[in-house]
Amino acid sequence: MIDVETEGVAPDTAVLRPHGRLNMVLAPRLREVVATTVQGGRSRVVVDLSSTDFMDSSGLGALIAGLKTARQAGGDLRIASVPEQVQTVLSLTNLDRVLRPHGTVEQAVGER
Repeated sequence: MIDVETEGVAPDTAVLRPHGRLNMVLAPRLREVVATTVQGGRSRVVVDLSSTDFMDSSGLGALIAGLKTARQAGGDLRIASVPEQVQTVLSLTNLDRVLRPHGTVEQAVGER
């Protein structure tokens, strides 16, 4: 099952948990969930990648689009609990400079 779980953790903050492979199949769903979340008033978004076992360029594109959406609404998008394969993709593309990984969701949520 391809899914993105959403949890509101504060009035302005939500945690999104994509499950499975963040590729061309799941990436449009993640973009949609981020946009809906931000439109709903939660412009601080944390994407918990602990249940994501693979990410390709489509997944990267969805994260960057989500970052843009959140920032245009005055918020931010952060990533947390990044698996090794995803970290490798971020490092190879230098996007770990833009989407700085946090060790845990709590760390990502707590940083202002």
